[in-house]
Amino acid sequence: MKPLVAAILAITLLIYPCLLPAAEQFPKEGWKDAPNPLAGTDAVVGGQITIFAGQYPKSLNYYLDNNSFTAEIFGAMFETLLAMNPLTLEYEPNLAEKWTLSDDKKTFTFTLDPRARWSDGRPVTAEDVKWTFDAIMDPKNLTGVHKVSLERFDSPTVLDSRTIRFTAKDVHWVNLSAVGGFHILPKHSLGRRDFNKITFEFPVSSGPYSIGNIDEGLSLTLERRSDWWSINTERNKNTGNFERLRFRFYAERENAFEAFKKGLIDLYPVYTSRLWVNETKGNRFSKAWIIKQKVFNSKPIGFQGFAMNMRKPPFDDVRVRQAMAHLLDRRKMNSTLMYSQYFLHKSYFEDLYDKVHPCPNPLIEFDKQKARKLLQEAGWHVNPSTGFLEKDGKRFSFRFLISQASLEKFPAIYAEDLKDVGIELIIDKKDWAAWARDMDEFNYEMTWASWGSGLFKNPEGMWQSKEADRRSGNNITGFKNSRVDRLIDAQKGLFDIAKRNALYREIDQIIYREFPYVLLWNINYTRLLHWNKFGTPDTVLSKYGDETSAYWYWWIDADSRADLEDAMQEGLPLPPKEAAIYFDTVFSDQQ
Repeated sequence: MKPLVAAILAITLLIYPCLLPAAEQFPKEGWKDAPNPLAGTDAVVGGQITIFAGQYPKSLNYYLDNNSFTAEIFGAMFETLLAMNPLTLEYEPNLAEKWTLSDDKKTFTFTLDPRARWSDGRPVTAEDVKWTFDAIMDPKNLTGVHKVSLERFDSPTVLDSRTIRFTAKDVHWVNLSAVGGFHILPKHSLGRRDFNKITFEFPVSSGPYSIGNIDEGLSLTLERRSDWWSINTERNKNTGNFERLRFRFYAERENAFEAFKKGLIDLYPVYTSRLWVNETKGNRFSKAWIIKQKVFNSKPIGFQGFAMNMRKPPFDDVRVRQAMAHLLDRRKMNSTLMYSQYFLHKSYFEDLYDKVHPCPNPLIEFDKQKARKLLQEAGWHVNPSTGFLEKDGKRFSFRFLISQASLEKFPAIYAEDLKDVGIELIIDKKDWAAWARDMDEFNYEMTWASWGSGLFKNPEGMWQSKEADRRSGNNITGFKNSRVDRLIDAQKGLFDIAKRNALYREIDQIIYREFPYVLLWNINYTRLLHWNKFGTPDTVLSKYGDETSAYWYWWIDADSRADLEDAMQEGLPLPPKEAAIYFDTVFSDQQ
């Protein structure tokens, strides 16, 4: 299994955009195992890559802690029934060697590969698949958003040790992705444990890596498995090349950057413009000991913003939420704090718009006068003795929940403009685990949230009304809208991606007018810094991936590492590398 694709399947529920033929067996006749077209042919196995992984997680169980890091860990340790071609996005065998779809598109039958084994040598069975499904769907288990796609199915039926059948309650374009894309866990290892307490101990895996050393709060190491059942398949050659993936945890990105410059971290994706523009100078950068690159590929564009809890005052009023959007001076922040490197959001689905489908949403501008009018209409009036807005004798004061000190300057600046119109913002800083617990319990008023995106959108988990009350889900704002619900229901049976996207654009425009977030900004490329000791594919990253695809496609290049050590010792420069990589251009030149 290509671990990167496993993570993509789990996070985005991608599906190949065509009407799948009914009552047919897959893979199609003539399919054969073939090398990964993105893998470097010069790749060698060995060594370690050290990676900054954010703050220490509350769990490594992706089903309990729904974030990109735990998804990556699960993608390394556990596998899905189906894989996905990294270029065409067509489904390919993985734990399942073949699968069939019924005439009515409701029944999915998978036959497991007889070679598939857990790391303790026991076969992966249909019972493992059923147990994992049932554990996710168990109401007492805090599996949140993972229930969304699987609750469309009855509990699967085990036909024999290698065959399992899923029956959907309704036709939905995402159904095959749902049952083919969740990570299968070992029943014999985990089945007797309280699922909500399975957090850091996973003694058995089926994927290319297993958990090695854990230094609580500081680091985690994944160890490459030389006995992985799929290690010698053509599609997995020259991928997963590092013997160890070592993840280091820092509460603040600034501290991680300092560790990177000292060589304690090998790869550092830059999410702070100031670091990218001002802190990448000196010998390490000018002499190409550290490589600085922008990578442009087809990675989907997510969104980020200040999420408002619409379940309770004051953010249960759309006029207040709109006022909050008009009180954020995004243009000034972009130019003064971020060197104008970002575009300003005016959509929740930015990549659904183009020249053929221009975005009709107006850009929300900083406008205190308009904000004051909206707040007055919502019943908020300034108390002249305090200078603060009040309604029904209660001051307009709220807490901004934040998990990183490096982000504090943004709500701090925001607070000044809010104060000018009579609103009090109090910064409430907590560590990642505490932040996540508060979010799971809807115990917040406003917070900063960043979301990735899939190539093929599925708005149910974040925008359907029934998800507003699901703990540990993605509808963190409590968004509810009957028209959006009807459109979400309408898209379920559409296998034509163009028709689905048309509905999603309508959904986007409705959400935009409801202001569940004070939208912020984004970029459409990946900013990478890495020490010059790696071999990489010419494209550097995968077609649809971010910096995490480096974990699976890069390798230690012995000559480059030796050259780096000599250059640093002698103070000599190394040959520079391309500052900007354009995937489509590089890949087409290889064909």
